[in-house]
Amino acid sequence: MADFNRRNFLKVSGIGMTAAMGGISAGQAQAAEHKAPMAGVARKIPLPKAKGQRVVIIGGGVSGLTIARYLKNQDVDFDVVLLERNALYQFCPISNLYMVGGMDLGYFTRSYLDAARNGDYTYVQATAYDADLDSQVVYTDQGHVAYDYLVVAPGIDYNYGSIGVEDPVDEYKLRQRYPAGFVPGSEHLTLRHKLQNFKGGVFVNTTPPGNYRCLPAPYERTCLIADYMKKNKLKGKVIHLDANPDITIKKKGFHAAFEELYSDYVEYIPSFEFNGVDVENKVVHSTFDKVEFDDASIYPRVRASRLLEALNIAKMDSPQKEADIDPFTYAVKGYPNVFATGDTRWMPYSKSANTANSEGHFVARVIANASKGKETEWVSPHTVCFSMVEYDPLESIMVDAHYGYDKKKKKFHFANVHLQEEWNESLGQGTIAWGESILSDISGGAAGG
Repeated sequence: MADFNRRNFLKVSGIGMTAAMGGISAGQAQAAEHKAPMAGVARKIPLPKAKGQRVVIIGGGVSGLTIARYLKNQDVDFDVVLLERNALYQFCPISNLYMVGGMDLGYFTRSYLDAARNGDYTYVQATAYDADLDSQVVYTDQGHVAYDYLVVAPGIDYNYGSIGVEDPVDEYKLRQRYPAGFVPGSEHLTLRHKLQNFKGGVFVNTTPPGNYRCLPAPYERTCLIADYMKKNKLKGKVIHLDANPDITIKKKGFHAAFEELYSDYVEYIPSFEFNGVDVENKVVHSTFDKVEFDDASIYPRVRASRLLEALNIAKMDSPQKEADIDPFTYAVKGYPNVFATGDTRWMPYSKSANTANSEGHFVARVIANASKGKETEWVSPHTVCFSMVEYDPLESIMVDAHYGYDKKKKKFHFANVHLQEEWNESLGQGTIAWGESILSDISGGAAGG
């Protein structure tokens, strides 16, 4: 046991940490500690011997899937391993249409196995809970794996403390009863069931502060819930509580939709200062007011996955704890062979699927060039985002933008912004085509159903 040092202890204790991050249950973690406490440290994930440099990717969202596929396009000799805890991929964009019954779940799902086969890489269903960046080893609940390059793309987590919910009991009641719907999985199914069973009254929908996942999506959701009430002749309304002083993107289009299409169904309240949610009595509290509701979807401030803190690569002085990376290469400071992408990067680009997809193409080039000793000139991400304001007929608004960098102010900003804020059916059909193009690009295949 002489070699069982502090670092090895962290590997073992990472099993418990994984439970806190939602990877395995507390019971599973407890059983694992008693049964095989050294499993994550001593056992290798049984993989074929790497024929080239191994790139390990943590997280199978849009960013991770894009990088996995396009690394092989950049260099077929790369040995790419995708570590993802879920067995099935679920696409979050356009899921508001699923919520109101406008599309089947099969459209949003893909097989990780099929994506890996199509992209000629290896998918391992495993939860990563730690890594030794000096020794270049990732630790998972299935064992450990060594790498030459590492991509950390585990997505977001929610910060319920930002809306005044500090007690873990209250937090999990809130998570389960009134989910935000911006993490793939059960949240979207629950929201659909909520709407199917909604008999009328007040439905609260919220927008958090900061750079949250998919800037226009909360406003799109309000439109579609209001449209659902209108079409089904429900006596109710959506109260939209926005932590921001105004709609954050596509402002003209969403305000017009609220006023012209849903004036009897939408009440928009900006600059709402959340300071608590009474789950039992169905009340959202602000500093000076309270809002009662019959049902809700409550979206707190987002933050990067807590895995970044386990790896000691988070910007701990930032409210969203994103990765401390070079903004032009995505490389973690101090570790030129480790990259953090997607929702974990700190740059103020949109946390959207199209942005993550375009970033993924770029980071794949950065890694491929780095393996050959070459540098890569920075290329702006591309943000294309469609938002539905009603369905049947499906009508949307959209934004198309890039980003620039001001060297004097040392700040990124929107550039070449093109907005279409008058909704129409052509943009509605464009929404579906846009989603299909991203899904095809990341998975290399057609819809699952």
